[in-house]
Formats: sequence, C-alpha cells, structure tokens
Amino acid sequence: MRLVFDSFIQSRMSKTSKSPKKVAQAAYAIARNTLPDYSHRFSPKKFTQAQLFTCLVLKIFFKKDYRGITEILRDNPTLCETFHLATVPHFTTLQKASDRLLAYQMVDRLLESTVKTLCKKRKIKLAAVDSTGLEARHISKYFVRRKRAKQLETYEETYYRRWPKLAVVCDCSNHMVLSVLAVRGPGVDVNQFEKILTPAAAKYAIDHILADAGYDSESNHRFARDRLHITSIIPPKHGRPTLGPKPLKGKYRELMRTRFDKKTYGQRWQAETVMSMIKRNQGDCLRAKTYWSQNREMMLKVLTHNIGIILFVKELFYRAGQTHFYFSIHYISLCRAKHFCPPNTSSR
Repeated sequence: MRLVFDSFIQSRMSKTSKSPKKVAQAAYAIARNTLPDYSHRFSPKKFTQAQLFTCLVLKIFFKKDYRGITEILRDNPTLCETFHLATVPHFTTLQKASDRLLAYQMVDRLLESTVKTLCKKRKIKLAAVDSTGLEARHISKYFVRRKRAKQLETYEETYYRRWPKLAVVCDCSNHMVLSVLAVRGPGVDVNQFEKILTPAAAKYAIDHILADAGYDSESNHRFARDRLHITSIIPPKHGRPTLGPKPLKGKYRELMRTRFDKKTYGQRWQAETVMSMIKRNQGDCLRAKTYWSQNREMMLKVLTHNIGIILFVKELFYRAGQTHFYFSIHYISLCRAKHFCPPNTSSR
C-alpha cells in the first residue's frame, strides 16, 4: 500500500496548490517559524515580517506587481484574515520589504524551512541540477520575430544579449528545490556546478546528483565525489568527440563513458519538470527591471513553488488517508454481513 501511494505521489507531483488562502497560511506559518517578528527593535511594528513575506508570496501567486497585490488584498478581506493582516500595507512598503526579506541569507533559511517539512531526515537519495533562462520583459513573439517586408518571406531575428538565469538543485522524489542560484545569462553551466551544489550538500545528505552535458567536466566530478562524497552522473559529451575507443581525459569522465548508469540518469527529467512548473505557475517573465530585483524575484518564485508543493502533498496524504480508512471500514462491514472475519483485523 505504501509503495502504491508513493508512486501515486510521484505521478501527481507536477501539480501545486491553487488555493490562495492555503498558500497564504502556509507562507505565514513558514515565515513565523523562520523569521523574527520585526527586523529591528525600533521598527514601527505595524506589520510583522511574516505578514510582509506572505504578501510577497501572494504577489507571485497572482502574477501581479506591488500595486496589483495591494488592490487584491483590499478587495479580499477574508484573504487578509488568514494571516492576521488588519490593514493592507502600501506598495512601497512591500517593495522595501522585498529588499530585506529576499536577501540570499534570508532566502536560504526560508528555503530550508520549506524543505524541512517534507525531508525531515535530511537524506536525499536522488537530486538533479538544471538551469533555465527567463524573460526580462513582457514582449510579444510577433515583435521578436517580425517580417522585414510584405514582399519577402523572411523574418528578422532579434537576439537579446543578457537575460535572467535561474539554476536550482531539486529533489527528484518530490520536486522540492534544495538550493537556488540567480545569475545573468548567457553563460556556460559548467562553472556554476560548485556554486549551486555547495549549499544543498551542506544541509542534506545527497546520494546521487544528476546533471546534463552542460555541467560535464572532470573538476565537477572530483568536487562532487571526492570532496562532497556524492555520486555524480553526467554524460561525458563536453568538447570534441574522439574517434574510436580513445579514452577520455580524467578518471571519472572515462568512468562515465564506460559504465554510465542510464537507468538512474533517466530521472534527470524531474529537474526539467521543476522548471516547467515554475514557469507555468509563476510565469516565465519577470516584472523587475534592475539586476538585483530580478534575482530577488526569481528566488521568490522558487519559494512560492516549494510552498505550493508542500500544500499539495499534504492534501494527497489527507485524501489517501480518508480513502484507505473508508475502504477498510467498508471491507469489514461486508465481511461481517457474510459472517466472515477478515484476517488480522484487530491488529489493524
């Protein structure tokens, strides 16, 4: 029964909670357990940090800017009651709160609190790393690929030199993000492997780490296997292909060529699912304009993603418990009606 339910969890894990009240309650509870009530003893004490963080999570949940989320909260007093918000903060208050609450150290603590709810033993059997680019502005695809003239059938290709780039390490069993890195693209992924894996390995005992060919290098294998004692599985496709059975440079890259674990590496697509979930649920375009504000918004998207996963998993456990209990009672009642006692009923 447990194995069936685990497979059911993994098949339904590509969904998150769609209830704004439940998301607000979960964000408020996580922030209260992680952050102090006020940032300073001389603060105005009009809003707690947990309330401001909940407003920021709802901003990402509704895909609105600071002005938009304040209007939504004013029109929904019952939503404000879920996290004890008596008065709606000004949009500039939320903007200043994001500078303080979405700093890297704060995000790291909040991210750890979200993962702790599902991974209490801090043991991750299989994790994957991946990165993706996000849109820096709202722009139509028609203007990106527009016609040169009506007489010609060619299109003018428009390229962007820089864009926001998000890298994550996720748990393949439940799609929870373990660590996050916000950088600027374009750029190679091979230099970001140590930066993104170090904070995740410092908090959790990871057995295997999966990555695509963009992270392939002997130094990354040595960092994961020799220093962190994590089995790294990366396809050795970086660089020019060799002709014939010529061995690759490096012990671990040659090991990937001769004894590559295809079955375990097949779960790397879970990282692609996490990126798809973030883009579909929180949007693939950022509203922030500056570099640091875009980094904060990307990390807030990841926090909102983890909160939605927590709620959905708890709902599945609740429904499965109700279903199991109902069928057990129904089975016992049928057996009693036929004067037959089921085996081990008292022990259950």
